[in-house]
Amino acid sequence: MSLVRNVGTIGGLTALSRVFGFARDMLLARVLGAGAAADAFQLAFILPNTFRRLFAEGAFSVAFVPMYSHRLHSEEGEAAANRFANDTLSVFVWVLLGFSALAMLAMPGIVWLLAREYQEVPDKFELSVDLAQITFPYLALVSLVAMLSGLLNAKSRFAPGAFVPVLLNIVLISGLGAGYYIGHTGGSEADIATALAISVPVAGVVQLAYMAWAVRKAGVTLKITRPHFTPEVKRLGMLILPATFGAGIYQISQFVDTFFATSLPQGSLTLLKLADRLNQMPLGIVGIALGTAILPMLARHIQTGDTREAQRLQANAVEMATLLTLPAAVALAICAPAFTTAFFVGGRMTPTDGLIMGQIVMALVAGLPSYVLVKVFQPAFFSRSDTKTPVWIAAGALVINIAINFYVVPRYGIVGLAAATAITSTLNVLTLYTILQMRGWFHFTAKLGGRIARQLVASAVMGAVLWYLVPLMAGRYSGTVLERIWSLSVLVGAGAVTFFAVAWAIGALDKDLIAQLRRRRPAKPVDLSE
Repeated sequence: MSLVRNVGTIGGLTALSRVFGFARDMLLARVLGAGAAADAFQLAFILPNTFRRLFAEGAFSVAFVPMYSHRLHSEEGEAAANRFANDTLSVFVWVLLGFSALAMLAMPGIVWLLAREYQEVPDKFELSVDLAQITFPYLALVSLVAMLSGLLNAKSRFAPGAFVPVLLNIVLISGLGAGYYIGHTGGSEADIATALAISVPVAGVVQLAYMAWAVRKAGVTLKITRPHFTPEVKRLGMLILPATFGAGIYQISQFVDTFFATSLPQGSLTLLKLADRLNQMPLGIVGIALGTAILPMLARHIQTGDTREAQRLQANAVEMATLLTLPAAVALAICAPAFTTAFFVGGRMTPTDGLIMGQIVMALVAGLPSYVLVKVFQPAFFSRSDTKTPVWIAAGALVINIAINFYVVPRYGIVGLAAATAITSTLNVLTLYTILQMRGWFHFTAKLGGRIARQLVASAVMGAVLWYLVPLMAGRYSGTVLERIWSLSVLVGAGAVTFFAVAWAIGALDKDLIAQLRRRRPAKPVDLSE
């Protein structure tokens, strides 16, 4: 299966998940607004989810998948791979349970470290602690889900892992429905937030049950035994430790952003997270799809010594990343006020909140191509079992991010915080590429550079069209449902038609690469390595 088809499978299902997630946040904005209870829930939801992305989907996956894949394609094959998976599971499950229990006991201190200013608002700190203790068990459940997903990814079965986030959003939407009912029968905002928090670990149980079924359907039988720290498990642990930092700079930045956001006026954390939903649409669909698909494929090329195929694979991934993120970044930056007003304003979310959210989106999407390219470049290190280099790069970027935040947050508030994230993410990806080129692991070719330059031209033309259209329908973004749908459809349609028409005309689209999306077996792989 080609990279393009793998990305299409993962991206399509991730897009479905993002649609459900977007619906969830639209409902959340209207039901809770940007008040104390909304901030408390956002903090409680951030904690297990950031640890999930950092440890389970970040560090664990990039270390586990190449090791499992290597055993799967060795002489022993399935037997060796399953033995390694069972040993890992038997250790991993106890580590997760112990970590989760300790974190729940220490939750008052954790919340104090991240949001000590919440103590100044009556009951806000206590509600944040209660909700965080309710949601945190989700980490253990979804970490096991990530392990099972990585196992299936190594076997080129990407669909179950890409679909499982849909289940989370479906359960959370159900929780919001329960919260809405509670609110209309006399319940407080705290009661609504509690109902939503309870739905988080329930979603984890549903996800784990689904993935266990998918693994069994794939012919893999796993069982938990007495923990054995075999040499392979120890090596996995040694790879996870540095990868925890190197693979998770974006997630670590979330904790930094949370710390600074909670020091700003009430509602700032909620507005930042809702704004990030727009940023996460292309980031999640493209970045997760490319990062997930490229790692096992790149690992196989590296293990067989096929450096030309490794270069071709990464070049194609870079082109696909920029093709989808450059126009998305331009469109989101120009249309941000229209999108945030149309999608989120209503109920308890005020027009002023929507305008602030739009400014946050504009700052965040400046780094959108970098957020995705990080996920393309890091597998080049991880597939060679080099997790140390990204650690140092990530450490430097994080230090710079913190320094910038101390300067911009007091002056520019939540918008400055978002801009600092974009700046340091760009610095991170530029440094990763420089190291890759110096080591001869990947380099930009004239062919790839020319393609990206044409993508920039097409994005600029599209941006000019949107710049003209956005003010023409200013009154409709906050109108009736039909007016909102109609006005946004015009913007999206005009932007998409303009970009792809110009891109096709000037050669920004690789016709062979696009054609692979429609073929079951491409006749010839696209080569941007020359």
